[in-house]
Amino acid sequence: MSSVAPLLLSVVSPVYRADVLVAELVQRLVQVLEPLTPDFEIILVDDRSPDHSWARIQAEVARDPRVRGLRLSRNFGQHQAITAGLDRCRGEWVVVMDCDLQDRPEEIPALLARARQGYDLVLAQRTNRQDSWSKKLLSRAFYRVLTYLTETPQDPTVANFGIYHRKVIAAVLAMRESIQYFPTMVRWVGFRLAYLPVQHAGRAAGRSSYSLSRRLNQALEVIMANSDKPLRLTVQLGLLLSGGTFLFVPITLVRYWVGQIYQPGYASLIISIWFFSGLLLSVLGMVGLYVGKTFEQVKNRPLYIVDEETP
Repeated sequence: MSSVAPLLLSVVSPVYRADVLVAELVQRLVQVLEPLTPDFEIILVDDRSPDHSWARIQAEVARDPRVRGLRLSRNFGQHQAITAGLDRCRGEWVVVMDCDLQDRPEEIPALLARARQGYDLVLAQRTNRQDSWSKKLLSRAFYRVLTYLTETPQDPTVANFGIYHRKVIAAVLAMRESIQYFPTMVRWVGFRLAYLPVQHAGRAAGRSSYSLSRRLNQALEVIMANSDKPLRLTVQLGLLLSGGTFLFVPITLVRYWVGQIYQPGYASLIISIWFFSGLLLSVLGMVGLYVGKTFEQVKNRPLYIVDEETP
């Protein structure tokens, strides 16, 4: 009778300003993962947190060899930290989750069971988000704008939390773009997708490191990385202004002929400004499309730099 190889399950979690949560995170993950498989790993990526997160991660690594730690050379951002962890994970199935325990480790068995029904990735839907009203409002507005610009439905209840098959992770890792946003990347690669409603917990300690300005900057970067529609809208605006000139010309000429315009050269000046401003916007928009595509291809900086790594 042949023995079945044990499932290798990886959990990747970026860590930032969470030194008081690391021990509880690992403890709850171990309690959840041990009944599922004896062969698992927990990868904690310190995104150069200014607190004692790295020391806490090292302590957990010393206590349990199934925990691995990675520290980046500076703060590269949450999604670059996720990529760093994914580059080093070895699991057939990979769970990505935040470190603040709002993503509950106790939901992992349900995610895995759903994935085993024939899906390559299962995304957790936070049906009752335990966040402030302002955060939920901004998130809903951002995803509506992103849906419009990318012409792809986006779900504001879904973030990083989910379980992904190795082939999904391999496809995501092939996207070495400088602007990383994990939720849109996993949707872009396709594969068999399912959603699973999960319970969303309140933040266990501390407060989110994402300020309003940081959220807005990230939203702008994500839109730029996933859509060229703003440039196409610029082209359309330019064409609209130029087209409007042809309506404005006869009105201005009639006013000039009936004596309502007395200033010499006014009519020709206004018509020229309207027409050439619209034409200029159109040309700049079209050039911007090509420059934007070229810029995306030539970016070749590393997504992150590792400072320290545990064995």
